[in-house]
Amino acid sequence: MTNKERFIRCILGREIDRTPFIFYFGPWGTTVQKWAEEGVENPGSAWLTGFGFDPPILMLSGVVNHLYCPAYEPRVLERKGNILIMQDHLGQIVQCVEGKEGIPHILQSPVTCIEDWERIKRERLDPDDPRRFPPNWNELVESWKTVDAPIQIGAFPCGLYGTLRDLMGVEGSLIAFYDEPELVKTIMDDLTDFWLRIFERITRDVQVDMIHIWEDMSGKQGSLISPAFIREFMLPNYKRISDFADAHGIPIIVVDTDGNCEELIPLFSEAGVNMMLPFEVTGGSDVTVLREKYPYMAMLGGINKNEIGKGREAIDRELERIRPLLGKPGYIPALDHLIPPEVSFTDYTYFVNRLRGMILGEI
Repeated sequence: MTNKERFIRCILGREIDRTPFIFYFGPWGTTVQKWAEEGVENPGSAWLTGFGFDPPILMLSGVVNHLYCPAYEPRVLERKGNILIMQDHLGQIVQCVEGKEGIPHILQSPVTCIEDWERIKRERLDPDDPRRFPPNWNELVESWKTVDAPIQIGAFPCGLYGTLRDLMGVEGSLIAFYDEPELVKTIMDDLTDFWLRIFERITRDVQVDMIHIWEDMSGKQGSLISPAFIREFMLPNYKRISDFADAHGIPIIVVDTDGNCEELIPLFSEAGVNMMLPFEVTGGSDVTVLREKYPYMAMLGGINKNEIGKGREAIDRELERIRPLLGKPGYIPALDHLIPPEVSFTDYTYFVNRLRGMILGEI
């Protein structure tokens, strides 16, 4: 069984020879810095090197521009000591602490009205802009024909609610569902049109295996949006994406959302989604429970990143928790988000090697 076949069969709930051994999230920048201080060679890539991982998902979003073209150039607008007021890569005006990772405080969002949205579409969201594709596109297409890994289109920060939130801000986007529903529908419809045009161009040359939709629309309390609003505003466009996938032989549609995503599982399944990630444990998502309740939804993630920095006993307990899911279709074990700086490279190495041993039946 090839790696690509194993991955696709696992997601589709078909018999597999073993669980895929593939991670989705790497380390935070501060984690890379810590590993460098620990003396780790090539700390930025060390999380993938020498562990025997299956070939990683080939994400075409790293090759084809899926969003703003031209991109927003991050620039500092004002400096007050280590406090920066800046425009970020999404066009937001934010306040952040220099040298510190985390979620910045948004001062101004790019869209407050339909005129803002029309301007951004006109200036940065032309799906036919030739700059979206690299000059060596045809050469890359040829090289991908022999890649033994799933090929994915779409990724962060592209999603119906996820991108709306970046355009209008968290509060602004949620209020807009009530105060400006036609603007919300227009943005979601236009984004879907935009991405499907790009996807159509890609699929002329490449056999794609996955469409990734990034939403980050849930917290510990569950979804930020009611089921009624999801069905009204989002699912019609999800169905369009699902129809596109069916028409182009794309077997997997995956949604990425943090926090407690349980109430989203049946909703997204209605519109053709068959995989979700990352099932954040501290957000209330337990894959050992959810796999039993929702066997039709494949799951990637579900290993508590915070436990991996607590030493071998904590790592063993966390891996034993998800052991019953290994070897069965529908689940790919991975950390539930980026590797935090509390995780030493020694503990990370122990964790990955032990998980690999469990997957291969050696432990």
